[in-house]
Amino acid sequence: MPSAVTTTVTELPESRVRVQVQVPAAEVERSMEHKARELAGSLKLPGFRRGKVPAPLVIQRVGREAVLEDAVREDLSAWYVDALGAAGIVPVGDPEVALGELPAPGGALEFSFEIGVLPKAELGEYRGLEVGRAEPEVPAEQIQQEIDQLRDRLARLETAERPAQHGDFVVLDYTGSLVGEDGTLEPFEGGEGRDQLIELGSGNLIEGFEQALVGASAGESRTLELTFPAEYPRSELAGRAASFAVAVKEVKRKQLPEIDDDLAVDTGFDSIDELREDIRQRLLQAHEERVESEFREAALDAAVAHATVDVPAALIEGRAREMWERILHTLSHRGISREAYLSISERSEAESLAELAPDAERALRREAVLTAVVRAEGIDPDEHELLESLAPVAAREELSPDEVLTRLRAAGREDELREDLAARRAMELIAQAAKPIPLAQAQAREQLWTPDKERAERAREEGAAGAAADAPAPAGGLWTPDR
Repeated sequence: MPSAVTTTVTELPESRVRVQVQVPAAEVERSMEHKARELAGSLKLPGFRRGKVPAPLVIQRVGREAVLEDAVREDLSAWYVDALGAAGIVPVGDPEVALGELPAPGGALEFSFEIGVLPKAELGEYRGLEVGRAEPEVPAEQIQQEIDQLRDRLARLETAERPAQHGDFVVLDYTGSLVGEDGTLEPFEGGEGRDQLIELGSGNLIEGFEQALVGASAGESRTLELTFPAEYPRSELAGRAASFAVAVKEVKRKQLPEIDDDLAVDTGFDSIDELREDIRQRLLQAHEERVESEFREAALDAAVAHATVDVPAALIEGRAREMWERILHTLSHRGISREAYLSISERSEAESLAELAPDAERALRREAVLTAVVRAEGIDPDEHELLESLAPVAAREELSPDEVLTRLRAAGREDELREDLAARRAMELIAQAAKPIPLAQAQAREQLWTPDKERAERAREEGAAGAAADAPAPAGGLWTPDR
């Protein structure tokens, strides 16, 4: 359960706050005793078995200040998270933490931190906005691509009495060796294969291996002199020169099935027309979902364009860094380190952060507007909505929604869920109230000069965010020269 920290929030310029935090004396003592019990495992005292030394004796032996310092260092991050929840702020970027003196016995711990927060939006119109919406369509070439992919999956491999070509398969044996500085060959673990089926042009092997087999015939032997990539996952092979002795045993080519009713029957349909219609319907559904998603985002962006949101550069940088760290975290699960990714992308970390800055700013503006709409509309999801939103998670974990909600409450994450649902409802409100117009018409409007756009641009250039909002606007929305 979250500790009962108390907070005092002071607003600072440029969407930053200072949060003064007080951790109750009882929580400090609990943390110190927990740390003392951990230390007891490595402490020897006469008359006590290892790990059985009472916490007060550990504190007396090690020293109260030393135990408390370790406890605070270990629990400070948890208290910081508790403070965010207690203060009700949405942090952006990393905090600057200032820790005061350690408290005397029976005293509370105090620390403070400064951090960027979600900027506040001054709403303009957000209901009934005209927003471009595309018409879902399925071009004939997309249907053909699906059929071609289906034929490729159902293709048979037949022996080819000719040299291998790009796209063919070859069956081969190979033995690989690393090339030493003196030219000697040393076999390496995993460098040998028998009756391996390889598709030429698939890109599954190290660069040069597949290309070197184009033109090879069954019964032919070749020696391939290659180099493992510098970012190869096995560090003992990365960047090393290697020699592969290859014996080609057979060349096979794909035999694609004809586009006819037999192809349809093989995939569970009565005719090729029925197969095409099924593909068309599936693609249409996917297109409709994409169009709906794009329309919702466009409606939100239209609401953002009508709002005034001051987003300081430091806030954009902080959000871009959050996005960058999430990318690195995802890549780490795939075995790709920060250094390897930067090498592959041929960009520095600073360049990567700069590329993320526009997306970071867009995300901050969207979140600020959604938060303002939630407040303006008084959106507050009830218990039934919370449980309904948890139904898919509950089904996957074979629990009831009530059990999942109880776990979230125990972890102090109910407010997070409630805020997420409120933002979704605000998004739905904006999208449902929007008036769809042809996409071409919306794009033409984007290119049309209006006094509103000039005022907004001038306000951005002068750093006066309120200038555009304060200036009088034409009653009908879209300005035209004859008004």
